[in-house]
Amino acid sequence: MGRVTERRRVIRIRDGAVATRPDTLVAEEPLEIRLNGKPLAITMRTPGDDFALAAGFLVSEGVLGSADELANIVYCAGATDDGSNTYNVVDVRLAPGVPVPDITLERNVYTTSSCGLCGKASLDAVRTTARWPVADGPTTLRLKPELLATLPEKLREAQRVFDRTGGLHGAALFSPDGELLDVREDVGRHNAVDKLVGRALQQGLLPLSGAVLLVSGRASFELAQKAVMAGIPVLAAVSAPSSLAVDLAAETGMTLIGFLRGASMNVYAGEQRVVLD
Repeated sequence: MGRVTERRRVIRIRDGAVATRPDTLVAEEPLEIRLNGKPLAITMRTPGDDFALAAGFLVSEGVLGSADELANIVYCAGATDDGSNTYNVVDVRLAPGVPVPDITLERNVYTTSSCGLCGKASLDAVRTTARWPVADGPTTLRLKPELLATLPEKLREAQRVFDRTGGLHGAALFSPDGELLDVREDVGRHNAVDKLVGRALQQGLLPLSGAVLLVSGRASFELAQKAVMAGIPVLAAVSAPSSLAVDLAAETGMTLIGFLRGASMNVYAGEQRVVLD
């Protein structure tokens, strides 16, 4: 609830000079996501856009795909022993008739690299649960390298909290002509993406079949699968992708671009959407 940053005392040393001053840090707190009243997952996140984060997480889990499948999301009062509301627990209620997944220790979670599933099982999980085949999206989506090269700076300029803390990841959605559609920040890159996807679900914009997703840092399998589950055809990262992310992009038909820095970039999959001389 607005606790995006916090102030802490720091001893600053510059060229041998020592001074004490306050420093602005990005806030990090746990968020417990409940589904129809039952605990589902806990993630460490930057407070803010918590409802969108929860909705986006459930899109990546294959539970939600449209706004009419979501009844409501509320903060849980009484989450502590004294009954106070910490705004760190949300409960997602599904609309009547929407299947509720089996919430057990054996549930099919493939959204983190520590889920214990082998690579093939992870790829199979995404392929069998994705609602919108990325390969069947608009065939007219063609991106020039010159346009792609402009996106990282647009993301950087839109990262307001990063300017104050230097400690946040960013994720942004762009139109095919390079217009910034939305941007979110979080201590977790995966949370920033969930916030983007969740906001799109709430606004009835899924699938994001005409969008480009740009993330700061690297492109992991987790981020690639979140893009696929939201129907996003292009994922770009300013750093390297993982091998499993490349495998997923190649199998699903998604375009995956890494090391997008200035006029340089590597196209790892889906080159049909990049205009190459």
